Amino acid sequence: MDILVKIIQFFLCFTILVGIHELGHFLMARVFRIRVEKFYIFFDLGFSLFKFRRGETEYGMGWLPLGGYCKIAGMIDESMDKGYQSQAVQPWEFRAKPAWQRFLVMIAGVMMNVLLAVAIYIGICYTWGNTYLSNEDVKWGYNFNEAGHRLGFQDGDRIVTIDGERIDDFLDILNAMIITDADRKVVVLRDGEEIELALPLDDLIAMRQSKGYEGLLVPRQPFVIDSVVAPSVAMLRPGDEIVGIDDLAGVEYPAYRQYIQAHAGDSVRLSVKRDGETIQAFTVPVSEEGTLGVIRATYTLRTQEYTFWQAIPAGIRKAGNVIASYWEQLKMIVQPKTKMYEELGGFLAIGSIFPSTWDWQDFWLKTAFLSIILAVMNIIPIPGLDGGHAIFTFWEMITRRKVSDKVLEAAQYVGLIIILMLLLYANGNDIYRFFIK
Repeated sequence: MDILVKIIQFFLCFTILVGIHELGHFLMARVFRIRVEKFYIFFDLGFSLFKFRRGETEYGMGWLPLGGYCKIAGMIDESMDKGYQSQAVQPWEFRAKPAWQRFLVMIAGVMMNVLLAVAIYIGICYTWGNTYLSNEDVKWGYNFNEAGHRLGFQDGDRIVTIDGERIDDFLDILNAMIITDADRKVVVLRDGEEIELALPLDDLIAMRQSKGYEGLLVPRQPFVIDSVVAPSVAMLRPGDEIVGIDDLAGVEYPAYRQYIQAHAGDSVRLSVKRDGETIQAFTVPVSEEGTLGVIRATYTLRTQEYTFWQAIPAGIRKAGNVIASYWEQLKMIVQPKTKMYEELGGFLAIGSIFPSTWDWQDFWLKTAFLSIILAVMNIIPIPGLDGGHAIFTFWEMITRRKVSDKVLEAAQYVGLIIILMLLLYANGNDIYRFFIK
């Protein structure tokens, strides 16, 4: 059932993204009275799952979920249909229109994906707001995994700045150490003293490749008492920290909690730190339910709520930040020193980001993110992608010279080869990571 939920989310998301993208081309073509011969979600190599014709356009869904297409009359595209070249130019064909109109048709899919992401982020801000853990609230510091210790962090460190900037959102701290093509300088607060750590790029790359970012830093969970609710532990005070129970010491709340539950109906001896000093020999009863009768101090998540009108600029900013972040990652992929090309993933990697339980907020967040990825990837000037078509048209707008059909045809073949190689490489990485490594 878990894998089924993942698959359903993946295909629903992919159908939305492909449909919106191709709808952009379709609508812009119709605005300029260009005939659209086919509008397909997914590819229909050999056959389609279903199809119907309305007016001059055939609508359908293919069986190969590698994308979709909008077959525009009088244009060289992935179908490589060149029959129109031997016929007279018709006024309703793509090739008959001025360059600026053809350019807008080409980038309309990308713009629709960006607008979709903006609309989703606006909806999320308005419906759920922005809930996050503030770095300022992590007053007990972080615990670090082995990769974090190798980078020089120590358990209990509090993050002050990264490259001179204060970062408030806990998740942004992690991203700042993953998405980088240069050394990082992190200032931490350790035992009341600010210490600067130099994180070399090579070490950050090694951390990223070994997936050391998983659990790199997590907020510490000491057993600090927020309030006392049972008379049996009236000797405890708010602010006390339980640092030992019987012979168990040096652990955090989850381990203490498990120990207390295992001694339900019994008594335990507490070691308590109060005002910097450790006080021992508090023997207290454990209830039959496995509780001490205290409420632990925890982290409180902050939520920024928005009215509808406030959600609009907030959603636009969120989309802009995600586009900028993904563009940085894309630039890092083509830089050999970062070795991020080794982390490219295909359909298995994309599908794995969806949770095994249905959560609408999470689904829409991932759909918006993938919509931006689709937009950015399509605007890259690779022949066969929207960016490739657009760059030739843009060149025509500047030079006033139209690129010949033979050049466009050759470029299309080159682009398809490049795209196929990228697909094979990315999905090959998936097979290696998920089934071999």
